[in-house]
Amino acid sequence: ESVNAFGCLMYDMWFGELDCVSPHLFYSVFRKRYSTFGEKTQQDAQEFLLCVLNELHEALKKVRTQLRCAINAGASGGSKTSVITELFEGQLRYRIVCLDCETTTDRSESFTVLSLPIPSKDACSLQDCLNCFFQQDTLTSNNQVYCYRCGTTKDAAVKATITKAPQVIVFHLKRFEWQGKNKGKLSTDICYPLSNLDLSAYTSQLCSKDVEYSLCAVVNHSGFLDDGHYTAFCKNSITRNWYNFDDTRITEIPPSSVQTSAAYLLFY
Repeated sequence: ESVNAFGCLMYDMWFGELDCVSPHLFYSVFRKRYSTFGEKTQQDAQEFLLCVLNELHEALKKVRTQLRCAINAGASGGSKTSVITELFEGQLRYRIVCLDCETTTDRSESFTVLSLPIPSKDACSLQDCLNCFFQQDTLTSNNQVYCYRCGTTKDAAVKATITKAPQVIVFHLKRFEWQGKNKGKLSTDICYPLSNLDLSAYTSQLCSKDVEYSLCAVVNHSGFLDDGHYTAFCKNSITRNWYNFDDTRITEIPPSSVQTSAAYLLFY
């Protein structure tokens, strides 16, 4: 049901005759599964994106399994992939080194969105955020890891690298943070490139895919934690023009307007 509703939305967006399309059908189907997004309170775009991708993945995975069983009579086992994983799923490797005996272990983790810390309250670049995420960190106190050679938990150094780069990589800029007992918003102006984003410095030798990306969409958040507004900038893949989507208002914008301090999600 969710896939059909999403398919109808995509059809109306690309082939419909209306200047503006409301996602009311997809939203009404979606909120039956995720009641949180039916409440009339501000929701987080990153959480919404993860839920949408997961919902579409699970539904499309079932369709792929049914098709495979129909083609190969008697086939067993469910498909673990879908067009969502093929487009958005990447792989991280965490290399962990015990600081006592220097034993090294690797742990892999799949991702569809990378949540990047913002290292400055004034201004920084996307590269600064990436450097902060991929820098080596030390795990101590309650974050110690178990070392099988030492036979107990130990302080450790950990560093992440990308072993599988997705076709579409999504960055979540962590603008909401705890400030004392309250959660505030960082309005840091983050400079991000519209093209030639090279991630080779953060990939391992296992990653053979070209890791140079171009920006294709931005989700912006203006306002505060409990009182804000989302808009989106999207690049038309055919005309290469940029557009601003603000509720029912859709306007073409120059590439120079795509860079704003309201950026919250970046799609490359």
